[in-house]
Amino acid sequence: MARDITITNRELSPFEKLVLGLLCEGKTNSAIARETNHTEKVIENTISRSAKAFGITSDTETNIRVLLALAFRTHYGDAAFDKLGVPCAHLEINGEGQAICNREVH
Repeated sequence: MARDITITNRELSPFEKLVLGLLCEGKTNSAIARETNHTEKVIENTISRSAKAFGITSDTETNIRVLLALAFRTHYGDAAFDKLGVPCAHLEINGEGQAICNREVH
């Protein structure tokens, strides 16, 4: 089943963007809490609020963290993959020798 992963209610706060960026790097809630000097409960609540902003709800067949990472990357870009050194699957070299992402072309 396809899901709409666009932000439905509001834009994310800077802290929500920070937390989701770290989530996209594969970090656990405890690792995010340590890195941001917050409690795990604050991180859990931030992830929950962020999921609501994207209209992502929990059920037995949904991994909220995975859908949230996909939604965040779709809306805000692939910076997490840049940090991990993972090349963009849409990368092409244009006529001027520059690497560009052709994701919007297809």
